[in-house]
Amino acid sequence: MATAQETHKYPGELNDVPGWFWPLDQVLFSWFLERQERRGTPGDLLELGAYLGKSAILLGHHLRDGESLTVCDLFETEPPDAANRAEAAKSYSSLTRQAFERNYLSFHDTLPKIVQAVSSTITDEVAPGTCRFAHIDASHLYEHVQGDIGAVRDLLLPDGIVVLDDFRSEHTPGVAVAAWEAVLNRGLRPVCLSSQKLYGTWGDPEPVQEELLAALRGRDDVAVTVEQAAGHRLVRARAKGKRMRPPSLPSSRHPAPAAAPRPDAGPVPGQPHLAGPADRAARTARQPTPSDRTRRLALDLLPPVVTRAVRRYRAAQRAKAGGAAQSRR
Repeated sequence: MATAQETHKYPGELNDVPGWFWPLDQVLFSWFLERQERRGTPGDLLELGAYLGKSAILLGHHLRDGESLTVCDLFETEPPDAANRAEAAKSYSSLTRQAFERNYLSFHDTLPKIVQAVSSTITDEVAPGTCRFAHIDASHLYEHVQGDIGAVRDLLLPDGIVVLDDFRSEHTPGVAVAAWEAVLNRGLRPVCLSSQKLYGTWGDPEPVQEELLAALRGRDDVAVTVEQAAGHRLVRARAKGKRMRPPSLPSSRHPAPAAAPRPDAGPVPGQPHLAGPADRAARTARQPTPSDRTRRLALDLLPPVVTRAVRRYRAAQRAKAGGAAQSRR
């Protein structure tokens, strides 16, 4: 019998890790972090709410010597209130610290600093004014998100970037209220909006917006629109189609094995191929048509006694046809 270790499926690439970190946001994260690296912007990285590590893995890919990544999540810790417990039971029942660590170590040599606690404790773990990039993706409840935004403002450098997840999803109105409240009343300046995340700063957004606009308009897989609202320039980015050119992502220590050739596949380049009877039969076998599927569904819906009678009749007809074919040979 296989052990749990033997049957566990390690991620072969970043997108094998479960989570809601879509390709457009992978592109945007990478662009902001690479811009900071090009400009020599110092600072640590922070994530509030890690789930199974998908975005944390990408953040860890952009750490430089002397910098640290801090990840804060409850994991299996009991949530502090009833509303939080209900949210955790509904959306994060499969979340464990062991699963996060296993996924992260599939791509990196060492773990980040892990704070297994409610996000409100993060100011006890990270020094003020030390972070250049922070991702807020912990609770969806207004009170918690409001507190996380306030904490991150204290922890970020003056021109640091904060990313708010689920700022517009229909099931997270508390995040939307907290996010736009921060924009209208707490000095947060939007830099860019994706379909899932708001990217902002408490510094001057214009220089980074200009560079971002030039970069996005140079891509054929991203649609960009710009509009004004309440004195803010809002840059909206949307993925075109279902396939985007991904950023340069970290390689896993567990690359996916090459897929075995299917019986009906053609010859492997560079390998001899002998076409035997089984190969010819596989290539000439008729694929099921919509009519076939409809007839099968009808049989499934008939009373069992009728279905058995029909199937016996068909078997007899096939046997008769097979005997006639043999007699003609």
